[in-house]
Amino acid sequence: MKILIVEDETELADSIAEYLSEENYLCEFAFTFTEAMHKIGSFQYDCIILDIMLPDGNGLKVLEELKKQNKEDGVIIVSAKNALDDKIVGLQMGADDYLTKPFHLSELMARIYSIIRRKQFNNSNIIKQDDLQIDLLAKTVSANGYPIVLTKKEFDLLIYFIGNKNKVISKSTLAEHLSGDFADMLDNHDFVYAHVKNLKKKLHDAGCEHYLKTVYGTGYKWEIK
Repeated sequence: MKILIVEDETELADSIAEYLSEENYLCEFAFTFTEAMHKIGSFQYDCIILDIMLPDGNGLKVLEELKKQNKEDGVIIVSAKNALDDKIVGLQMGADDYLTKPFHLSELMARIYSIIRRKQFNNSNIIKQDDLQIDLLAKTVSANGYPIVLTKKEFDLLIYFIGNKNKVISKSTLAEHLSGDFADMLDNHDFVYAHVKNLKKKLHDAGCEHYLKTVYGTGYKWEIK
């Protein structure tokens, strides 16, 4: 899962990223309004942690731009200003949640998880698809009652595919999801092919249906009929 942290307090941003990284979230930073606008225009995120007060602009303008682009990134507004007006305006503009500084990192993570679960998996901790079952909290996968051992990257890919079922996803999009904006610096996306190949093999060996399809020349699709 990929998170954008829009926060000008570098120490806080680093603390958030360190905490979330331990739970296998891929974190990127935007320390200014300008950086944030560039990021949301170039990439897609599972959730954006958005500070309202930025040195060169208002975070609510970032939220406004997200809605103009019809993007579905989850948004949690964070601000030192404990003003009811800010909270109401942010939620009316489409933010999913609001936290006032200071906050516990465990609470932030719980709210991020809740947003992703609600947006992608109908508020459920357990994903069931025919012979396949995924426990989002325990990060375990089983097929026909038998466990499938996946790496962190493979598990992340599986959740991403299921969350975007019946959509063709390009290798470049998968590279961005797995590596963030670092993907732009790579000569090729062969690592994506390797991860997908391993995931497909493990699912096949466990007796799963062939949900994960290769769309030649384009990318991959998790196909549900």
